[in-house]
Amino acid sequence: MLNFFNGFLQKKYSAKRVVLLAFIAMFFFAGCVGKPIEIEAPKASPKVLPPPISIADTSRKTPREIKEQNITLIAVGDNLIHKQIIREAKTKNSYDFTPIYEKIKPIVQSADLAFINQETPIAGEAFGYTGYPSFNAPTTLGDAIYAAGFRAINHASNHSMDKGKKAILTMIDFWKKYPKAIPLGIHASQEDRDSPKIVSIKGVKIGFLAYTYGLNGIKLPKDSPYLVSLINREIMAKEIDALRPLCDFLIVSAHWGNEYEHTPSKQQEKLANFLADHKVDLVIGHHPHVLQPAKWIEGKDGAKTLVYYSLGNFVSAQNKNPRMLGGMARIVLTKRDKKVSLENAELLGVVTHFEKGYTGFKVYPLSDYTGDLAKRHALSKEKLDINYLQKLYRSVVSKEFRADSAP
Repeated sequence: MLNFFNGFLQKKYSAKRVVLLAFIAMFFFAGCVGKPIEIEAPKASPKVLPPPISIADTSRKTPREIKEQNITLIAVGDNLIHKQIIREAKTKNSYDFTPIYEKIKPIVQSADLAFINQETPIAGEAFGYTGYPSFNAPTTLGDAIYAAGFRAINHASNHSMDKGKKAILTMIDFWKKYPKAIPLGIHASQEDRDSPKIVSIKGVKIGFLAYTYGLNGIKLPKDSPYLVSLINREIMAKEIDALRPLCDFLIVSAHWGNEYEHTPSKQQEKLANFLADHKVDLVIGHHPHVLQPAKWIEGKDGAKTLVYYSLGNFVSAQNKNPRMLGGMARIVLTKRDKKVSLENAELLGVVTHFEKGYTGFKVYPLSDYTGDLAKRHALSKEKLDINYLQKLYRSVVSKEFRADSAP
């Protein structure tokens, strides 16, 4: 190669041509014996890599393990808004219920989906603000529970018709301002009732149905039998069987049972077995206003259904000790290779707190509720204390469903 280059120099070429040839030769040598020229590659989008495999793990992760998805669901019981709570929420120009939920909000918002039983209507000022026995609250209550993180809102209760058909239609219209809200158990038309209530989370389709045992003696309008979903086994079987193939996990909200009883009634147990036979995955129960157990039951095909018989009160101005303790269901679903299973289930305690004169309404996790708070509770003179609440929780909730940190 050097002789070749010297030959060029011995000839009479112009200086420019010599310089050009010298540059070509330098480039050629660099390609043969020197470091390659580094050309910066275009920046690729960052990739999220799976965690490193432990040295102790001799088997590498399979594609099935990499596709695993976990979904956390939370459910709470009766949001029972008495007139004392409405009065406490009054501001100069409106009603603000958000302080009630501030202590529970972080837990609710940690879930992928949160359910609440909105026991009483929230139809707004046009229908009057009233408490027991015919309830109605400001629509700002809906804003508050949505801000707290609840997205699935049950309205099928014995109080659904307290203010009539127009109030139900008003509530349905209210929730349209929140596209991610899923109002359950009330319907604007038969077409609306027949439309599947399905939410997709991380590729898992979760279906909802909701029913109530009755309407406090009020009959549905003859021209609107679809307005509120009532417990009727024939209709329920058709609706459940229609929805079941469309979702990966099916939840039924059941407003049932006997008030103030910690033990499920025979009617609850029979209906739970009916739901299990129709392959419902999870039953969320409410109405008794006190906590009832959670249990696994087996359907006729051998599949298991998880039943929370009653989550008790979430918020209320009731004034009996047992009604101050409610429950929060927390479950984890796992999706592996297109199959969804219920991997973990808990029933946590929650406490309705209010002080003298029905002031300072708040919901606390039982695990955060202290003796000092209990001393300030309006029912402290009725022997409501932290020991009472913890003992009641342990008497109702079996060890299987207690959280590790539960007292």
